[in-house]
Amino acid sequence: MWFLYIMSLAATLLQIAFVTVSIAAGLYYMAELVEEYTVVAKKCITWMVIISSSLYCGLAFVEDLPWFMITFGLLAQSCHAFILRGFPYVIPLSPAFIVAVMLLIVNHYLAFQYFGNTYFPFSEVLSYFTLCLWMVPFALFVSLSANDNVLPMTNESKPLLGDNDVLVNYFSRKDKKYGLLSLFSYIKDFVFPNHGKKAF
Repeated sequence: MWFLYIMSLAATLLQIAFVTVSIAAGLYYMAELVEEYTVVAKKCITWMVIISSSLYCGLAFVEDLPWFMITFGLLAQSCHAFILRGFPYVIPLSPAFIVAVMLLIVNHYLAFQYFGNTYFPFSEVLSYFTLCLWMVPFALFVSLSANDNVLPMTNESKPLLGDNDVLVNYFSRKDKKYGLLSLFSYIKDFVFPNHGKKAF
């Protein structure tokens, strides 16, 4: 009996490792797609914001969810729309980004409080969290690395410091990478320091 228990424990740990690697590979692939197709990614995230806002409006008219959950959810979607105005340049210290993160925390607190006191089937609660709370922030999180490899433009969202040399400004910002791909690259370099350097 105990041998089968140890086998099941080992299999569970192996399954967790496979799921973690699969999620990391999927996130890396999605970040690569966002970097490659920034215009399409902006359109997709804009449609996600519209769909999530429509779902909040539908919940307001059809279900008995509290008005403050709907209001804070719509405020969060409006912050996401403001973040998308400068896409692919997502600035983590911008007021819209900070307010969106704060509203994400508030919306989670309100949802946990409401669904903790009112019974709903687990699938319905999970659908609310997935489609209303997690879909757009997750897409924005994946797209944080999109501005790392975007070519410089003359119509930057922020005025250039000093002179108007676009190329100098681009290369001076190049060392500040905040995206998901840079995180994965750092982890890869940390875990496999000499991997990828071939000596012929």
